[in-house]
Amino acid sequence: MEPNLMLERERVLVVEDEAEIRDLISLQLQREGYFVDAIGSGEEAMNQLTQQKYQLVLLDWMLPGVSGLEITRSIRTKSKQKNVPILMVTARVEPHDIVLGLHAGADDYVTKPFDTKVLVARARALLRRASVQEQTPSAPLKILEVGGLTLNAENHEVFCNGEQTHLTPSEFKLLHILMLQSGKVFTREALIKEVQGAGVSVVDRAIDTHVFGLRKKLGPCADILETIRGIGYRVKSAQYAN
Repeated sequence: MEPNLMLERERVLVVEDEAEIRDLISLQLQREGYFVDAIGSGEEAMNQLTQQKYQLVLLDWMLPGVSGLEITRSIRTKSKQKNVPILMVTARVEPHDIVLGLHAGADDYVTKPFDTKVLVARARALLRRASVQEQTPSAPLKILEVGGLTLNAENHEVFCNGEQTHLTPSEFKLLHILMLQSGKVFTREALIKEVQGAGVSVVDRAIDTHVFGLRKKLGPCADILETIRGIGYRVKSAQYAN
């Protein structure tokens, strides 16, 4: 397979303690044209994130020392790379575990054993979405406001009553989509397609999990998100600023 030259500058951090799986994932991503740093422990991962910028972190849950769940939480709350997409790859397959991973800040979740083509497709979708967010010229309407909530699409910032709140890439994309077409009801299927990318399957109720995380982080501004029973979600009508 020829490397994807459009994405060859993107760097992925693979954190997996089983050498065979780590080498397999790294090889597949390198064949796609990505630069890959592959390490085997949580402590190494946290240290690496302070030294190198990544466009994606592919992370096992059950690691020696610091778990993947702890690393995810630390990235979202303490790291300078708070918005880096995180793809969790783990043998923990129970729905409760999947919910925990997504609540901690993972953008997607792949269970072991996995098909390498599916894994690469999930990784590519997250990288593509992040790349589009960084490279697409700003839309004419850069700032969306409703109530005390302000979303700056150009700087990828969200403020509630003047206080900034940090969202995962999936949460930001979801909120942006809803605010761009405020008042419109989106089905869960439509939101999954917009947020995760067409043709990429996600776990059931993933959008519900992201909405739950959004409401928790938005605090007093959470009431702009409305649940339309049996259909999906919408955001109250927004006012636009230049």
